[in-house]
Amino acid sequence: MNVDFLEALDQLAREKGIDKEVLLEAIEAALIASYRRNFHSAANVRVEVKRDSGEVHVYARKTVVEEPKDTRLEISLDAARDINPSYQIGDVVEIEVTPRDFGRIAAQAAKQVVMQRVKEAERSVIYSKFADREEEVVSGMISRLEPRVAYVDLGDTEAILPQSEQMASDKLQVGKRLKVFIARVERTSKGPQIVVSRTHPGLLRRLFELEVPEIYEGIVEIKAVAREAGSRSKIAVHSRNPEVDPIGACVGARGSRVQAIVNELNGEKVDIVEWSEDPATFVANALSPAKVIDVHIYEDERVARTVVPDYQLSLAIGKEGQNARLAARLTGWKIDIKSETQMASHSLLAELEDTNEEEPEFATLSDDWLNEP
Repeated sequence: MNVDFLEALDQLAREKGIDKEVLLEAIEAALIASYRRNFHSAANVRVEVKRDSGEVHVYARKTVVEEPKDTRLEISLDAARDINPSYQIGDVVEIEVTPRDFGRIAAQAAKQVVMQRVKEAERSVIYSKFADREEEVVSGMISRLEPRVAYVDLGDTEAILPQSEQMASDKLQVGKRLKVFIARVERTSKGPQIVVSRTHPGLLRRLFELEVPEIYEGIVEIKAVAREAGSRSKIAVHSRNPEVDPIGACVGARGSRVQAIVNELNGEKVDIVEWSEDPATFVANALSPAKVIDVHIYEDERVARTVVPDYQLSLAIGKEGQNARLAARLTGWKIDIKSETQMASHSLLAELEDTNEEEPEFATLSDDWLNEP
């Protein structure tokens, strides 16, 4: 190794963001192992790479003793003082033992170490970069498709999109660009593993944050999200500014903002409802597009019993119960939906059950009447 090697190392360190001194220390550690392996030495050695010239020197380290038992590790006091008269018992003497052809071995070992450290550093940089971006939305391109997983090229690395995190409406093909939600970032023996999702409720939340400036600026707040990916979702919003309509801000002019999100999610329907501190109002809003006549809240049971017009019952429940299910998930309340007719019948039945008709009273006669004339 020489000055050119040091310059190349310096440039590499700058490009990859690695401390040059860390690389040199790693090279020195690797050279110790190479020396012992190639020269069958059990001696305690130190390898030094000169920072100014790139020259490599190997030094055997021996402890000063009265009578050496193992000359590979120990040196007598007299022999040590022949090198330097100031040595005392217990001191460590370093004697250069650099092999003549060690330069070639050193260059090969250094190359392997540098490549390994660069790869580790790149993995660490990628992990740090994406670990800080968990729960964010990123744009990527499908690079590979396998039966149970798709690989998404994020530029610096590939992320995995498991089948369980894919929307049924996603027609994935190599080269297709799409937005994904970074669900988690994990360290593995093969480097960082980035798992992304298209079904996570966080994807819908982040898409609204990207599309609606009022949400990004904090004027409008997303309070809750309920999602059945690829089919239908509900999102509850609240405005911190009384003059700003939270639903209007999310819908946008002629529905442009929400339509952009619907297009990204392949036509997934999105209901935007207004959040309220009052549970009854919030439940009524969450059942949109159905109109709710009345809501009875039962705190202890965490149940909200709602009444809707007869012709709105199927709309309130939704196909296969989807609207009611999403509303319950959005509000955190178990929702019982009844039509006006059902509620009237239920009330009448309850009144009948509560009405107890009194039985007629009969006089009780004693047995003495039998003995009367």
